[in-house]
Amino acid sequence: MKLALTPLDLLARARRLFPDRVGVVDGDERWTYEQFAGRADRLAHALRDDLGVRPGDRVAWLCGNTHELLEAYYGVLLAGAILLPLNIRLAPAESRFVLDDAGATVLFRHPDQPDVGHPVRTIVLGDDYEEMLAAQPGDPFPVPDVDEDSAAELFYTSGSTGRPKGVVLTHRALYLHAIHSALTNGIGGDDVVVHTIPLFHVNGWGTPHYLTGLGGVHVMLPRFDAGEVLRIIEAEGVTRLFGVPAMIRSILDHPDEATRDLSSVQQVSIGGAPASPQMLAEVEATFGCTCICGYGMTEASPTLTRSLDKPGEPPSAERRATTGLPILGVDARVLGDDDVEVPWDGETVGEICARSNHVMEGYWNDPDATAETLRGGWLRTGDLAVVTPDGYLRIVDRKKDMVISGGENVSTVEVEHAIAEHPAVLEVAVVGVPDERWGEVPKAWVSLRPGETLTPEEITSFVRDRLAGFKTPKHVEIVDELPHGGTGKISKVELRSRG
Repeated sequence: MKLALTPLDLLARARRLFPDRVGVVDGDERWTYEQFAGRADRLAHALRDDLGVRPGDRVAWLCGNTHELLEAYYGVLLAGAILLPLNIRLAPAESRFVLDDAGATVLFRHPDQPDVGHPVRTIVLGDDYEEMLAAQPGDPFPVPDVDEDSAAELFYTSGSTGRPKGVVLTHRALYLHAIHSALTNGIGGDDVVVHTIPLFHVNGWGTPHYLTGLGGVHVMLPRFDAGEVLRIIEAEGVTRLFGVPAMIRSILDHPDEATRDLSSVQQVSIGGAPASPQMLAEVEATFGCTCICGYGMTEASPTLTRSLDKPGEPPSAERRATTGLPILGVDARVLGDDDVEVPWDGETVGEICARSNHVMEGYWNDPDATAETLRGGWLRTGDLAVVTPDGYLRIVDRKKDMVISGGENVSTVEVEHAIAEHPAVLEVAVVGVPDERWGEVPKAWVSLRPGETLTPEEITSFVRDRLAGFKTPKHVEIVDELPHGGTGKISKVELRSRG
């Protein structure tokens, strides 16, 4: 017997086995898995019967981490359509481009989001949405015959290297990513997760799927707020915390951190950008649990690695600070010239390339970009890394971020980590800027902790004591705050534009 692999099975399992379990918490509202599944059914009925959505149509959502978007993860697929979450930090013109490029049939928009000025039929979430659901039949929506290789979700990249590209993720890819992520991370039905990672970003790191299938608890967070995260951890008994470095930094520095009970947290996972060993150590001291790093990208559904300790070996803080080992179902290697794997010596740099059932089907209506990114049967990530002697990957830079100064390669990640060691530094980003003599040189943008003072010369001196002279930033700019993108990562694109 061969059954099609689809995320729809994950909600069906939760509904059948844990119908009375409270699975979704959004503010003061709570829904059991039976109620959650019923709302997904009603959404599917509304899409097909009221809005005329047909199989393969793209259904767009513009909202934060609300229960409605979580419902869309299943209701849209039940209707046979493709879920298209929009980044809430896009400008209206950017959203219009995505809607045009994807050919969206309908847009669901939260009332706190601006009208993007597109003629697509728009449903405003809130009373209109609730009335629409209430008018639908109460019976379960007939589960469609799913082609597991058909598109289920469509996520647009940030466009940091040009116009955004639509990443097509299939039913099969999403289902297997959920299973492999849960197994690798040891996720269980008793886990409670607050959705800090935007659900409009790289599939919310897979949490909407694997947590549902296991019967865990989703706690929605419409917009990231460190104080609210700390409150939720204590109030809801959150067991797993996911975040990018900027999120984790703001949680650690929040005044409520010292007064909240954080003992329920069993693991903190940092991804989206390399985290410094100092941050991991601070997290473990604060929460009293292990902190690991993760790595992935939209084109991989998204997770590729986790920096878990190897079984049978003693825990290692050094290993947990690396990019990690490939998760189940992923063959990730660092390839050098002619696609030959680099030696595991911790020094030889190559590009991280991956093969997996989680990898995208391709870019939406862009066969040339698809062929280039999936060249030779490998997903070309554009991230440069080394491999330690025991097989852990360690990212040293993005290809486009590596600074070549006077013929020497300078890892911006290495320079950032060196600056981050200074106790006065809150956040730092390093980019390459043009230089008449050296071609380009590293420039550091630094924000400071509240109440701290530091001069550019002091930062330069601090780095020079730790790194080679050619790696020391030739320019340092102190700013009140660094720019962040929709996922909370520092936007190096904007910093480059500042020069």
